[in-house]
Amino acid sequence: MHRTPLEFFRTLFSRKNPHSSPLGTLSFRCNVCGADNNIPARSISRESGACRICGSTVRFRSLAAALTKRLFGRIDVLEEIDPRRDIQGMGMSDDQCYASRLTEKFSYTNTFFHCETFLDIAELDEKWFDRFNFVISSDVFEHVAPPIQRAFDNLFRALKPGGVAVFSVPFSLEAESTEHFANLFEYSVCEVRPGSWILKNVTRDGTAEEYGDLVFHGGPGTTLEMRLFSLPALERHFRAAGFTDFCVHNDPEYDFGILWSVPWSITISALRPN
Repeated sequence: MHRTPLEFFRTLFSRKNPHSSPLGTLSFRCNVCGADNNIPARSISRESGACRICGSTVRFRSLAAALTKRLFGRIDVLEEIDPRRDIQGMGMSDDQCYASRLTEKFSYTNTFFHCETFLDIAELDEKWFDRFNFVISSDVFEHVAPPIQRAFDNLFRALKPGGVAVFSVPFSLEAESTEHFANLFEYSVCEVRPGSWILKNVTRDGTAEEYGDLVFHGGPGTTLEMRLFSLPALERHFRAAGFTDFCVHNDPEYDFGILWSVPWSITISALRPN
Protein backbone atom coordinates (compact mmCIF):
# COMPACT_ATOMS: atom_id res chain seq x y z
CA MET A 1 0.00 0.00 0.00
CA HIS A 2 1.10 3.61 -0.52
CA ARG A 3 2.53 5.60 2.35
CA THR A 4 1.23 8.95 3.51
CA PRO A 5 3.04 12.08 2.28
CA LEU A 6 4.59 12.54 5.73
CA GLU A 7 5.88 8.97 5.77
CA PHE A 8 7.22 9.46 2.24
CA PHE A 9 9.24 12.54 3.18
CA ARG A 10 10.57 10.97 6.38
CA THR A 11 11.87 8.04 4.34
CA LEU A 12 13.23 10.17 1.51
CA PHE A 13 15.25 12.51 3.69
CA SER A 14 16.38 9.99 6.31
CA ARG A 15 18.00 7.62 3.80
CA LYS A 16 21.51 8.14 2.52
CA ASN A 17 22.09 7.70 -1.19
CA PRO A 18 25.16 5.48 -1.47
CA HIS A 19 25.65 6.57 -5.08
CA SER A 20 25.74 10.30 -4.40
CA SER A 21 29.07 12.13 -4.39
CA PRO A 22 29.80 15.14 -2.13
CA LEU A 23 28.89 17.33 -5.11
CA GLY A 24 25.42 15.75 -5.30
CA THR A 25 25.88 13.62 -8.41
CA LEU A 26 23.64 10.57 -8.71
CA SER A 27 25.40 7.62 -10.34
CA PHE A 28 23.04 4.97 -11.66
CA ARG A 29 22.47 2.31 -14.28
CA CYS A 30 19.52 2.87 -16.58
CA ASN A 31 17.06 -0.01 -16.19
CA VAL A 32 15.78 0.59 -19.73
CA CYS A 33 18.98 0.41 -21.80
CA GLY A 34 21.66 -0.53 -19.26
CA ALA A 35 23.83 2.59 -19.69
CA ASP A 36 25.80 4.03 -16.77
CA ASN A 37 24.93 7.64 -15.93
CA ASN A 38 26.02 10.49 -13.68
CA ILE A 39 23.42 13.21 -13.16
CA PRO A 40 23.19 16.13 -10.69
CA ALA A 41 20.73 14.84 -8.10
CA ARG A 42 19.16 18.27 -7.63
CA SER A 43 18.12 18.31 -11.29
CA ILE A 44 16.12 15.08 -11.08
CA SER A 45 12.35 15.31 -11.30
CA ARG A 46 9.57 13.22 -12.83
CA GLU A 47 10.26 14.33 -16.39
CA SER A 48 14.01 14.96 -16.14
CA GLY A 49 17.12 12.99 -15.22
CA ALA A 50 17.40 11.66 -18.75
CA CYS A 51 19.67 8.71 -19.54
CA ARG A 52 22.55 9.81 -21.78
CA ILE A 53 21.94 6.90 -24.19
CA CYS A 54 18.21 6.15 -24.42
CA GLY A 55 16.80 9.38 -22.98
CA SER A 56 14.72 7.65 -20.31
CA THR A 57 13.30 9.98 -17.67
CA VAL A 58 12.50 9.13 -14.05
CA ARG A 59 8.92 8.39 -15.15
CA PHE A 60 10.01 5.97 -17.88
CA ARG A 61 12.49 4.17 -15.65
CA SER A 62 9.88 3.90 -12.91
CA LEU A 63 7.35 2.36 -15.30
CA ALA A 64 9.93 -0.19 -16.43
CA ALA A 65 10.90 -0.93 -12.83
CA ALA A 66 7.30 -1.42 -11.70
CA LEU A 67 6.67 -3.74 -14.65
CA THR A 68 9.63 -6.04 -14.05
CA LYS A 69 9.02 -6.09 -10.29
CA ARG A 70 5.47 -7.23 -10.92
CA LEU A 71 6.42 -9.78 -13.58
CA PHE A 72 9.65 -11.17 -12.11
CA GLY A 73 9.81 -9.95 -8.50
CA ARG A 74 12.83 -7.69 -9.11
CA ILE A 75 13.97 -4.71 -11.15
CA ASP A 76 15.58 -5.92 -14.37
CA VAL A 77 17.22 -3.95 -17.18
CA LEU A 78 14.81 -4.22 -20.12
CA GLU A 79 17.64 -4.45 -22.63
CA GLU A 80 19.03 -7.54 -20.89
CA ILE A 81 15.86 -9.56 -20.28
CA ASP A 82 15.72 -12.89 -22.11
CA PRO A 83 12.87 -12.78 -24.65
CA ARG A 84 9.56 -14.02 -23.23
CA ARG A 85 7.11 -14.31 -26.11
CA ASP A 86 4.67 -16.08 -23.82
CA ILE A 87 4.10 -12.77 -22.01
CA GLN A 88 1.49 -10.63 -23.78
CA GLY A 89 1.68 -6.88 -23.24
CA MET A 90 0.02 -3.71 -24.45
CA GLY A 91 1.00 -0.06 -24.28
CA MET A 92 -1.15 3.03 -24.68
CA SER A 93 0.92 5.55 -26.66
CA ASP A 94 4.06 4.31 -24.94
CA ASP A 95 7.25 6.25 -25.64
CA GLN A 96 9.64 4.53 -28.04
CA CYS A 97 12.37 4.81 -25.41
CA TYR A 98 10.95 1.75 -23.66
CA ALA A 99 8.34 0.54 -26.18
CA SER A 100 11.10 -0.57 -28.56
CA ARG A 101 12.63 -2.75 -25.83
CA LEU A 102 9.25 -4.19 -24.84
CA THR A 103 8.64 -5.13 -28.49
CA GLU A 104 11.94 -7.03 -28.57
CA LYS A 105 11.38 -8.87 -25.29
CA PHE A 106 7.66 -9.67 -25.13
CA SER A 107 4.65 -10.20 -27.36
CA TYR A 108 3.87 -6.51 -27.05
CA THR A 109 1.58 -4.15 -28.96
CA ASN A 110 1.78 -0.38 -28.67
CA THR A 111 -1.59 1.26 -29.36
CA PHE A 112 -2.73 4.77 -30.20
CA PHE A 113 -5.91 6.81 -30.19
CA HIS A 114 -5.49 8.42 -33.63
CA CYS A 115 -3.50 5.94 -35.69
CA GLU A 116 -2.73 2.26 -36.02
CA THR A 117 -2.73 0.21 -33.91
CA PHE A 118 -5.95 1.96 -32.78
CA LEU A 119 -7.40 1.61 -29.30
CA ASP A 120 -9.99 3.71 -27.47
CA ILE A 121 -9.86 2.76 -23.80
CA ALA A 122 -13.21 4.48 -23.18
CA GLU A 123 -14.95 2.31 -25.81
CA LEU A 124 -12.87 -0.86 -25.79
CA ASP A 125 -13.54 -3.35 -28.57
CA GLU A 126 -14.18 -6.88 -27.32
CA LYS A 127 -11.20 -8.15 -29.33
CA TRP A 128 -9.00 -6.64 -26.61
CA PHE A 129 -10.74 -8.39 -23.69
CA ASP A 130 -8.75 -10.84 -21.50
CA ARG A 131 -5.65 -10.65 -23.73
CA PHE A 132 -2.73 -9.23 -21.80
CA ASN A 133 -0.41 -10.13 -18.95
CA PHE A 134 0.40 -6.44 -18.60
CA VAL A 135 -0.91 -3.10 -19.81
CA ILE A 136 1.05 0.14 -19.49
CA SER A 137 -0.86 3.42 -19.48
CA SER A 138 1.34 6.43 -18.86
CA ASP A 139 -0.20 9.91 -18.72
CA VAL A 140 -3.23 8.95 -20.82
CA PHE A 141 -6.24 8.81 -18.51
CA GLU A 142 -6.20 12.54 -17.71
CA HIS A 143 -7.14 13.08 -21.37
CA VAL A 144 -10.03 10.58 -21.51
CA ALA A 145 -13.47 12.18 -21.69
CA PRO A 146 -15.81 11.58 -18.73
CA PRO A 147 -17.19 9.45 -17.24
CA ILE A 148 -13.73 8.14 -16.41
CA GLN A 149 -14.70 4.97 -14.54
CA ARG A 150 -15.44 3.20 -17.84
CA ALA A 151 -11.76 3.56 -18.80
CA PHE A 152 -10.65 1.85 -15.58
CA ASP A 153 -13.24 -0.88 -16.15
CA ASN A 154 -11.86 -1.46 -19.66
CA LEU A 155 -8.29 -1.48 -18.41
CA PHE A 156 -9.35 -4.33 -16.13
CA ARG A 157 -11.11 -6.14 -19.01
CA ALA A 158 -8.01 -5.95 -21.22
CA LEU A 159 -5.96 -7.95 -18.71
CA LYS A 160 -5.92 -11.67 -18.24
CA PRO A 161 -6.62 -12.89 -14.70
CA GLY A 162 -3.42 -12.27 -12.77
CA GLY A 163 -2.39 -9.48 -15.16
CA VAL A 164 -0.88 -6.19 -14.02
CA ALA A 165 -1.69 -2.60 -14.91
CA VAL A 166 1.29 -0.23 -14.76
CA PHE A 167 -0.05 3.28 -14.68
CA SER A 168 0.81 6.93 -14.32
CA VAL A 169 -1.06 10.23 -14.43
CA PRO A 170 -0.48 13.62 -12.85
CA PHE A 171 -2.27 13.50 -9.49
CA SER A 172 -2.70 15.56 -6.35
CA LEU A 173 -3.00 14.46 -2.73
CA GLU A 174 -6.43 16.03 -2.32
CA ALA A 175 -9.43 13.93 -1.35
CA GLU A 176 -11.16 14.25 -4.73
CA SER A 177 -10.22 14.65 -8.36
CA THR A 178 -10.99 17.89 -10.17
CA GLU A 179 -13.14 17.31 -13.26
CA HIS A 180 -12.78 20.25 -15.62
CA PHE A 181 -15.80 19.36 -17.77
CA ALA A 182 -18.08 17.19 -15.65
CA ASN A 183 -21.07 17.38 -18.06
CA LEU A 184 -19.16 16.76 -21.28
CA PHE A 185 -21.33 15.20 -23.99
CA GLU A 186 -21.18 16.75 -27.48
CA TYR A 187 -18.20 19.05 -27.61
CA SER A 188 -15.61 20.66 -29.84
CA VAL A 189 -12.37 22.53 -29.20
CA CYS A 190 -12.01 25.72 -31.25
CA GLU A 191 -9.20 28.20 -31.75
CA VAL A 192 -10.81 31.64 -31.42
CA ARG A 193 -7.56 33.49 -32.13
CA PRO A 194 -3.95 32.38 -32.49
CA GLY A 195 -2.98 30.49 -29.35
CA SER A 196 -6.38 30.94 -27.67
CA TRP A 197 -8.74 27.98 -27.49
CA ILE A 198 -12.22 27.35 -26.09
CA LEU A 199 -14.27 24.23 -25.53
CA LYS A 200 -17.93 24.31 -26.57
CA ASN A 201 -20.17 21.64 -25.08
CA VAL A 202 -23.83 20.68 -25.23
CA THR A 203 -24.84 18.58 -22.22
CA ARG A 204 -27.18 15.60 -22.39
CA ASP A 205 -30.10 17.84 -21.43
CA GLY A 206 -29.29 20.32 -24.20
CA THR A 207 -27.59 23.01 -22.12
CA ALA A 208 -24.86 24.92 -23.97
CA GLU A 209 -21.56 25.43 -22.13
CA GLU A 210 -18.34 27.19 -23.00
CA TYR A 211 -14.95 26.91 -21.30
CA GLY A 212 -11.77 28.90 -21.67
CA ASP A 213 -8.34 28.67 -20.02
CA LEU A 214 -7.88 25.16 -21.39
CA VAL A 215 -4.84 23.12 -20.41
CA PHE A 216 -3.11 21.06 -23.09
CA HIS A 217 -0.27 18.58 -22.65
CA GLY A 218 2.13 18.67 -25.56
CA GLY A 219 0.02 20.93 -27.76
CA PRO A 220 -3.66 21.56 -28.62
CA GLY A 221 -5.90 18.75 -29.79
CA THR A 222 -6.53 15.41 -28.14
CA THR A 223 -4.03 16.34 -25.42
CA LEU A 224 -6.65 18.43 -23.63
CA GLU A 225 -6.52 17.88 -19.87
CA MET A 226 -9.94 16.67 -18.78
CA ARG A 227 -9.16 16.38 -15.08
CA LEU A 228 -6.57 16.43 -12.34
CA PHE A 229 -6.83 13.14 -10.48
CA SER A 230 -6.36 12.80 -6.75
CA LEU A 231 -4.53 9.80 -5.31
CA PRO A 232 -7.46 8.65 -3.11
CA ALA A 233 -9.81 8.88 -6.10
CA LEU A 234 -7.42 6.87 -8.25
CA GLU A 235 -7.40 4.06 -5.72
CA ARG A 236 -11.21 4.12 -5.63
CA HIS A 237 -11.38 3.91 -9.44
CA PHE A 238 -9.02 0.94 -9.54
CA ARG A 239 -10.84 -0.92 -6.78
CA ALA A 240 -14.27 -0.20 -8.29
CA ALA A 241 -13.06 -1.79 -11.52
CA GLY A 242 -12.05 -4.94 -9.61
CA PHE A 243 -8.30 -4.40 -9.18
CA THR A 244 -6.46 -5.52 -6.06
CA ASP A 245 -2.99 -4.90 -4.62
CA PHE A 246 -3.00 -1.20 -5.48
CA CYS A 247 0.58 0.04 -5.08
CA VAL A 248 2.22 3.47 -5.37
CA HIS A 249 5.88 2.92 -6.27
CA ASN A 250 7.29 5.81 -4.26
CA ASP A 251 10.42 4.16 -2.87
CA PRO A 252 13.59 5.66 -4.36
CA GLU A 253 15.63 3.20 -6.43
CA TYR A 254 19.00 4.95 -6.47
CA ASP A 255 20.75 2.18 -8.40
CA PHE A 256 18.45 2.87 -11.35
CA GLY A 257 18.11 6.65 -11.12
CA ILE A 258 14.55 6.59 -9.79
CA LEU A 259 14.16 9.36 -7.23
CA TRP A 260 10.94 11.23 -6.53
CA SER A 261 11.32 14.83 -5.36
CA VAL A 262 7.60 15.14 -4.50
CA PRO A 263 5.01 12.59 -3.34
CA TRP A 264 2.56 12.98 -6.23
CA SER A 265 2.23 11.87 -9.86
CA ILE A 266 4.20 8.71 -9.05
CA THR A 267 3.93 5.37 -10.87
CA ILE A 268 1.11 3.07 -9.75
CA SER A 269 0.45 -0.61 -10.36
CA ALA A 270 -2.49 -2.87 -9.58
CA LEU A 271 -3.49 -6.48 -10.29
CA ARG A 272 -6.46 -8.16 -11.86
CA PRO A 273 -6.97 -11.05 -9.44
CA ASN A 274 -6.87 -14.65 -10.64
